[in-house]
Amino acid sequence: MWHPRRKLLPWPDLVAARAAARAAGRVVVWTNGSFDLLHPGHVSSLEAARGLGDVLVVGLNSDASVRGYKGPNRPILTQDERAAMLAALECVDHVIIFDEPTPEAALARLQPDVHCKGAEYAPPDGRPVPEANLVLSYGGRIEYLPLVPGLSTTAVLQRIRDKGGTS
Repeated sequence: MWHPRRKLLPWPDLVAARAAARAAGRVVVWTNGSFDLLHPGHVSSLEAARGLGDVLVVGLNSDASVRGYKGPNRPILTQDERAAMLAALECVDHVIIFDEPTPEAALARLQPDVHCKGAEYAPPDGRPVPEANLVLSYGGRIEYLPLVPGLSTTAVLQRIRDKGGTS
């Protein structure tokens, strides 16, 4: 059963909850990312994702996977800190941490009805979605979430640098 006070589930419990949601006819939505230095752009995207179904599961890249694609100085916050912030959001039902560089293995395991990506992946000119064939193969669909211009963790970090540590 999906329980709001128990958002950080281990995989076996999340898969069981997914099965219960499917049996009840509930639409499960997935989105994922590093969510390092949570900002209003993240919140806006998560709220948009939640609006596409009944249950929102957020896949969180582990510290090791974030370092793999963002570099040795990232993430700023640990995976446990990032997971706690995501779990505190009302629109998020569950958070699961994954180690792989892409969410394919997690998506194969959970098989959400809707997989959300940022608008930078939207056709016709968006970046490739490596997991697209997998999602379509089990009957899922892909939706693209609007981005908030000028709001990214990289942009927030640049603002901090530009301010030079002044308060």
